[in-house]
Amino acid sequence: MVSPMASTTHPVDEVPPLRQLAAFGLQHVLAMYAGAVAVPLIVGGAMRLPPEDLAYLITADLLICGIATLIQCVGVWRFGVRLPIMQGCTFAAVSPMVLIGTEGGGLPAIYGSVIVAGLAIMLLAPVFGRLLRFFPPLVTGTVILIIGLSLLPVAGNWAAGGVGAKDFGAPKNLALAAFVLLVVLGVQRFAPVFLSRVAVLIGIVVGLAVAVPFGFTDFGGVKEADWLGISTPFHFGAPTFEVSAIVSMLVVALVTMTETTGDLIAVGEMTDREVKPRSLADGLRADGFSTVLGGVFNTFPYTAYAQNVGLVGMTRVRSRWVVAAAGGILVLLGLLPKLGAVVAAIPAPVLGGAGLVMFGTVAASGLRTLARVDFQGNGNLTIVAVSVAVGMLPVGVPTAYEKFPDWFQTVMNSGISAGCLTAIVLNLLFNHLPAKAGSLPSLTSARAGAGEPTGPAPGSPRG
Repeated sequence: MVSPMASTTHPVDEVPPLRQLAAFGLQHVLAMYAGAVAVPLIVGGAMRLPPEDLAYLITADLLICGIATLIQCVGVWRFGVRLPIMQGCTFAAVSPMVLIGTEGGGLPAIYGSVIVAGLAIMLLAPVFGRLLRFFPPLVTGTVILIIGLSLLPVAGNWAAGGVGAKDFGAPKNLALAAFVLLVVLGVQRFAPVFLSRVAVLIGIVVGLAVAVPFGFTDFGGVKEADWLGISTPFHFGAPTFEVSAIVSMLVVALVTMTETTGDLIAVGEMTDREVKPRSLADGLRADGFSTVLGGVFNTFPYTAYAQNVGLVGMTRVRSRWVVAAAGGILVLLGLLPKLGAVVAAIPAPVLGGAGLVMFGTVAASGLRTLARVDFQGNGNLTIVAVSVAVGMLPVGVPTAYEKFPDWFQTVMNSGISAGCLTAIVLNLLFNHLPAKAGSLPSLTSARAGAGEPTGPAPGSPRG
């Protein structure tokens, strides 16, 4: 007999058995690991840091990823949205950080600007929380769709072997990715419920087992990795505060806040727990605090990871404690570099096969949200069409904005932020400004944008 207390527990707050908790958590780690380590690898590689410094950046990043995830999922006072959200380094900051690191003061200048950006996010969090009314289903569905579509090229690059791989696009890479995809689909369709919820994990494990005898993996880094590694504050020197670096990182902060807002709303939709202004502010505040930690402990700005949003939707496992367990695993990987090296040995095509399902799930979730929106007799179809087009432009043509100023590139080169801003502005233009003569009343348009019924108002004639 189920107790009344148990029956009122929201799925987000349920704690699965330990065995499931570990399996589900590991699945989330594997889904985001490649993205998590990519940022320190790109920035450190551009600065031509020695291998030992690169290894230090990666372990520091994994440690703070784990702590940031725990803060976001578990929550401490007004920090943390308390939803199943994985945290990782944002790619929006890569280009500015490379520029700062190579021409504007090195790692100390990067960390100084990251600390200031984190503090700014914490201060601006309540302001963003009050902007939630500008994210009706029309806007959130469009943003979630753009997030999914923006991530699909990432999965495609993984499937082909990983950007920069000598055998990029080789048939064997795509064959391995397709095999993993088939395993994931087969497990989801035919396996018992518990196994279907760890379909991605099973696909990665089976794919790795197949990859080893065919020479896809290189475990050389495992032997060289240390058993224990502890990140210490300001390992690369005291932070410096350069005005130009701070300005560029503040632009990044606004971009990541916009992206995080979209991710939090998406997870709220998938878990049936509405994200309200206060909880949105708490989630953004956690982002800011984690970013400050990143600047102190030799890593970078943090944000919600959209690939794990897709995993939540695909597996239908809504417990935030599952993602908290993933955060605990990341902390271990950050403290035990040898374990991190084992996970890093997973071939890119294996991740690509799993990523195609996960990222496609995010896009499909956006379509599901848009299905609640009325598209009759209003401009909502135009809003979605133009927003998706603007969001996909930097994904399809990465050099489209290279002639523009750096601050503009920072905003518009992120398809998510570009599409999100476009959707918000167009929704205000079409659904909140006074209607033109002979068109539907503005109130009707606003209801349509919010996904509300658009029939005659109570007491009005029905013709």
